[in-house]
Amino acid sequence: MIENDFLPSKYTSLKQTGTIRWKSPSNIALVKYWGKRDNQIPANPSLSFTLDACVTDTTVTYRKLKGETTPPTPDADGFRFDLLFGGESRHDFRPKIATFFKRIEKFLPFLREYHLRIETSNSFPHSSGIASSASGMSALALCLMSMEREFVSEMDDNFFKKKASFLARLGSGSACRSIEGPLVQWGSHSDIDGSSDFYGIPYPYKIHENFTNFQDTILLVDEGQKQVSSSVGHDLMHGHPFADQRFEHAYSHLSELRSVLAEGNLRQFIKITESEALTLHAMMMTSHPYFMLMKPNTLEIIDRIWEFRKASATNVCFTLDAGANVHVLYPEEETQTVYGFIKDELLQYCENGKHIRDRTGFGARKIKA
Repeated sequence: MIENDFLPSKYTSLKQTGTIRWKSPSNIALVKYWGKRDNQIPANPSLSFTLDACVTDTTVTYRKLKGETTPPTPDADGFRFDLLFGGESRHDFRPKIATFFKRIEKFLPFLREYHLRIETSNSFPHSSGIASSASGMSALALCLMSMEREFVSEMDDNFFKKKASFLARLGSGSACRSIEGPLVQWGSHSDIDGSSDFYGIPYPYKIHENFTNFQDTILLVDEGQKQVSSSVGHDLMHGHPFADQRFEHAYSHLSELRSVLAEGNLRQFIKITESEALTLHAMMMTSHPYFMLMKPNTLEIIDRIWEFRKASATNVCFTLDAGANVHVLYPEEETQTVYGFIKDELLQYCENGKHIRDRTGFGARKIKA
């Protein structure tokens, strides 16, 4: 599908009021998306595990405008909405939402005809290296798509999910990978049927039972605001001396993963996953300006994982997002051994021992409002 396929047909009716609620998960990329072109198009394809416990819960209450003359607030770019995060008004979030609405307006032209009350909260720390923008923007996109679904005569589930992913991408690139699960691919790739730069798709090939209900224990090394936003990090790939090699690396890893995932080859999965994590941070360390997103405790955790894997012959590994926190990945059948190791040796490197036990999930869920 192309962009024009998501332009709406004529609406059969516009409801006056309504309330919609969705819970949408974060995701953790195995093959990293880092660098983008105009209009939120990825510079390289990516692959991610959809998570289960790390979610954004968003409720949108909408009311059709009836000739109100009250001007919208200046930061909203002509859109009328209230935004509450964790029960509190967050004016610093409003410009990002307004920019998102402006990007998607031609695909959801009813937006200016409504006042929206957006209430949202996370089950995990915001802006600390867990993809809060992915879960947040996907949850909001799903609420808006549910509105549109109420305004048209019919819409099948496949189109609904693709358009929701398409819209979520325009708010945050990785958000397009949070609609479905447990493994989602985004970005055009010649070896992956149905892949697209415009939306994410459920991974279309065989996935071995070794990767069923894969565990992700997230170690909160640093709960503070990230040193640099993901948007700034992506922009640093323009003119980066190693950008072309990085993009080729991602394409190659995705091709290689097809047999790895089908055969259940955990050792090769570990090699690719950890390489992708370290390459992401290497790109930040060699950009201009450059950034060190890992903390000393991040490095200590990685060293301990390597030592434990060698000594125990388990299949534990790590990955990182654009921050200091560590995602410890391992098969479900090794949970007792690996989580014991995490409790005994790794939690000492977290802020007050804080961590989140998560696992692969199956995407967003609509909740009865």
